Amino acid sequence: MAEESTTPELVELVRKQVEALNRGDLDGVMSNVTDDGVLDGRVEVVEGRAAIRDFLDQWFEAYEELDFELEEVSHLGGGVVFAVVSQDGRLVGGDGHIRQREGWVYVCEGGSIARLTTREGVDEARAAAERLAQERG
Repeated sequence: MAEESTTPELVELVRKQVEALNRGDLDGVMSNVTDDGVLDGRVEVVEGRAAIRDFLDQWFEAYEELDFELEEVSHLGGGVVFAVVSQDGRLVGGDGHIRQREGWVYVCEGGSIARLTTREGVDEARAAAERLAQERG
């Protein structure tokens, strides 16, 4: 069960984005991303709404099945939201499932997502999110 936060609007923003990912609704995913948003993934850094959308289109095209589970989400302060997200998918033409569990660090500005950093190491991502929240106050 997802952890509750004292800042429901930012937590709800993240929940809605993960729900949109789960539906494959990329318009919904992008609806609260700033124009100059950044996706800092494990493989590459993608900058700008259009580039992020293109990256997500390619990501989803690679999978026949792709499910996301939001295990935990909390606002740490300063517009920093930490989430633990599990993905389970089957690549196009593949038989087996690919599963990954990641720590996602969101930086929100003005009620929108300005940056999302994803890391395979959940504890490492949590520590980075906590430091960032302290810095941003």
